[in-house]
Amino acid sequence: MGAKVLERFPAGAPRGSWPAEEYAAARRAAGEPAKVVMDLKSDAFLVVVPAHEED
Repeated sequence: MGAKVLERFPAGAPRGSWPAEEYAAARRAAGEPAKVVMDLKSDAFLVVVPAHEED
């Protein structure tokens, strides 16, 4: 099972700012099953959705 990355956000956001979570929430409100995962190698938060067979 794979995932498609919609957007990536640096982990160093200002205190109290959650841009990846806000973006994922907006995508979920639009009907996409978006979630946030941490990419430790690049020190970034990724907003991902499950990959479809046709992708």
